[in-house]
Amino acid sequence: MQTYTTDAEGGRARGAAMLRGWRRKCPNCGSGPLLKSYLKVNDNCTVCHQEFHHHRADDGPAYLTILIVGHLMAPLLHIVFVQWRPEPLTLFTIFAVGCVGLSLYLLPRLKGAMIGFQWAKEMGGFGSGT
Repeated sequence: MQTYTTDAEGGRARGAAMLRGWRRKCPNCGSGPLLKSYLKVNDNCTVCHQEFHHHRADDGPAYLTILIVGHLMAPLLHIVFVQWRPEPLTLFTIFAVGCVGLSLYLLPRLKGAMIGFQWAKEMGGFGSGT
């Protein structure tokens, strides 16, 4: 069942698939849920029956989350410390909560985007034969 959008070369549209994955939806149809819990991937889509069991996201989303959170929070930490000089415990508390919150927000979305990328590039078992 082919329901995906195509790019200019006739392949699967990578941007659309990654955006659908970011929204935690099926990269093929954009309707069915990609994740059944916080990070557990469904075996297949409940709408278009696209199989997901062969994805290989592995540690990629975690590395990207650490990279993004670190690059956002480290300069912000420096700016806040230099400008306002808050108490160390206050600074730690605010930035610990911020880092954890941002990480929890980004991790499932980056996992979905990575699965969407794999699907669009037909990596692993996501070939056109499935």
